[in-house]
Amino acid sequence: MPDSDSLTKLSDTFPILAQIDNPADLRGLDETQLPELADEIRAFLLQSLARTGGHLASGLGSVEITIALHYLFDTPHDRLVWDVGHQCYPHKILTGRRDQMGGMRQQGGLSGFPKITESEYDHFGAGHSSTSISAALGMEIASNAQAIERKTVAIIGDGGMTAGMAYEALNHGGAIDNDLLVILNDNEMSISPNVGAMSKYLSSIWSGKIYSSLRSGSKKVLKRIPSAWELAKRAEEHVKGMVTPGTLFEELGFSYFGPIDGHNLKDLLSLIRNLQQLPGPRMLHIVTRKGKGYTPAEEDACKFHGVGPFDPETGEVTSSSKPGFQSYTNVFSDWLVAKGHAEPSLHAITPAMREGSGLVRFSQEIPERYHDVGIAEQHAITLGAGMACEGLKPVVAIYSTFLQRGYDQLIHDVAVQNLDVTFAVDRAGVVGADGATHTGNFDIAFARCIPDVIMMAPANGEDMFELLNTAYQYPGPALVRYPRDSVAQPAAVNIDVAAEIGKAVQTRVGKQTALLVFGSLFNIAQPIADELDISLVNMRFIKPLDESLIKELANKHDFLVTLEDASIAGGAGSAVIEYLNQEKINIPLLRLGLSDEFPSQGSREQVLEDYGLDADTIRNSIVEFTDS
Repeated sequence: MPDSDSLTKLSDTFPILAQIDNPADLRGLDETQLPELADEIRAFLLQSLARTGGHLASGLGSVEITIALHYLFDTPHDRLVWDVGHQCYPHKILTGRRDQMGGMRQQGGLSGFPKITESEYDHFGAGHSSTSISAALGMEIASNAQAIERKTVAIIGDGGMTAGMAYEALNHGGAIDNDLLVILNDNEMSISPNVGAMSKYLSSIWSGKIYSSLRSGSKKVLKRIPSAWELAKRAEEHVKGMVTPGTLFEELGFSYFGPIDGHNLKDLLSLIRNLQQLPGPRMLHIVTRKGKGYTPAEEDACKFHGVGPFDPETGEVTSSSKPGFQSYTNVFSDWLVAKGHAEPSLHAITPAMREGSGLVRFSQEIPERYHDVGIAEQHAITLGAGMACEGLKPVVAIYSTFLQRGYDQLIHDVAVQNLDVTFAVDRAGVVGADGATHTGNFDIAFARCIPDVIMMAPANGEDMFELLNTAYQYPGPALVRYPRDSVAQPAAVNIDVAAEIGKAVQTRVGKQTALLVFGSLFNIAQPIADELDISLVNMRFIKPLDESLIKELANKHDFLVTLEDASIAGGAGSAVIEYLNQEKINIPLLRLGLSDEFPSQGSREQVLEDYGLDADTIRNSIVEFTDS
């Protein structure tokens, strides 16, 4: 709890927000106070995230709907399920975590997403898109099965509606007729002409008790006259189809209401009150503005979607880059643009991660060969497979954590057919502040078991270019994994030189021990190898392994150590052990990597230290192992 001085300062600046420690306090406010509370939450959120960074624009856009839901529903008894979780910061502020916002996404602090172990108000963990409707429907079924009177609400953005899972859930929910409310938070403004007096008026009528009872009564009468009943159904659908875009949702079995202005609290409260009284699956379509109330975020919502610490006066983000360094993502971007200009068959695919995956320049310079498929990882991969069937050379840029969502497509649609698709696997290994939901620990374990796939991990920027060239030239599925980290800037982009498949590079010859490094931790390993006078190898290839070099090293050394920014279980070190066992080579081997647990959040350096992958701990682990 904050001290009295902190509460005094808070109440001076945010007099209404200072009164709210939980939603029960919120429900004690007069409705006329809620618009002022919304302003205070926005100002508080801006003040907090300017220091810590985080998902700002989405939270600013979801303030009013968050207030309305906690004001009208009996949370935590009633269930609110947030999709992805980018918009959940106002929810955290109103559910007892206001005074912990200063630790957002930092080590030991609040998660940037809903997390069931963090609060009883976080009813379902999130981080990936399009899960909310499925989870909320499951909760509603569970409530019915246990005879519990409870309301369940799923809140999903228009981006989340680009994924097939959302429609699978809607299809099921509409068929079983449970009392589920889905709120579609549309912040793209694509349907703004429909946000007006007529739409608002009809939504109010359709959600009201009088219309609902009339419609129900009419159905009972008209169903006895088949021709009249069919005419009435067609007339209602035709009229609603002229003024709302909800025909699809109605056909899926959901009563559709909206679109309405998601920043008008009076209208939101009135409509949701009506919807609380209606049975069956319902969808409320609200229109909001990402970054609402903060001009820099309104003008550039993408920049402020996930932002580092920034100056709230100017909107300028505090730079954390080191001179002479750039991110691995930027190295990939440079390669992709250069290769794209040189190779007419290259097409770039992203599942809604243009900025995060480094495809902005490519989309601007070669737009005709750029494909953003929305939040649809499965489709992205099979789309690439279809392109490859017809002779194109697709490059799928995807985060490691999101590649998990297209695992069946990677196996069934690409690998089984041995199709020429290149995967640029970003955010591999430790990701830092986004924590367990976005960790890239697992890609080595789940990909190296797939036949005909090759997998590589660059140690530096020059490696990155060479291994991307190798993946592109390989006539089958190829993965290049790289971290969310900075790397010394390569001298120039090289789009011609490729590596020999499955060949590692020994960079140091030492005594007693050989250290085999897979990927970007090589920069940490170099000074350790020098200090301990041990052999050092940049393995580069996870699959296929450089088996001849491993055998040679095993014959010349007393110990082997493997180092990787990936899960030890099933990882590259395990692949080395499997080979040694197959060849009946008996040598002690120490595997250093990410242990069998989900990571904490914090900076990348902090999380690596938690796993024992900082320089001091790696050195001590090697010394202890080889001295025992």
